[in-house]
Amino acid sequence: MQLTEVIFEEATPIDGYGPGFFRVGGSVLKGAALVTETGARSWGGLDDAQPLLDLVGDVDVVFIGTGAEIAHIPADLRSALEQAGMGVETMSSPAACRTYNVLLSEGRRVAAAVLPV
Repeated sequence: MQLTEVIFEEATPIDGYGPGFFRVGGSVLKGAALVTETGARSWGGLDDAQPLLDLVGDVDVVFIGTGAEIAHIPADLRSALEQAGMGVETMSSPAACRTYNVLLSEGRRVAAAVLPV
């Protein structure tokens, strides 16, 4: 098997996560996080739609990580994002981190809004 090193150029991958935190670009964020190609910041969680809506035009899809297990997101959040033209994929936070990193390495316009495990 041949392994290929993933290179992110100037993009910001998610380095790791654990109980209550995410490590992004060498910094630790406690609680929920919103990560884009340009950086990461704290996020207010599923009731905080505005930071996600602010990404419209900059990203094509946001991966919403719902914690350790996959769960439904509020219907009004999904509806607001989809009506604004943004793709929404819901999954567990570990899966959202991995998916975000893979697509980011391909140069895709993605974001991850993740709740801690």
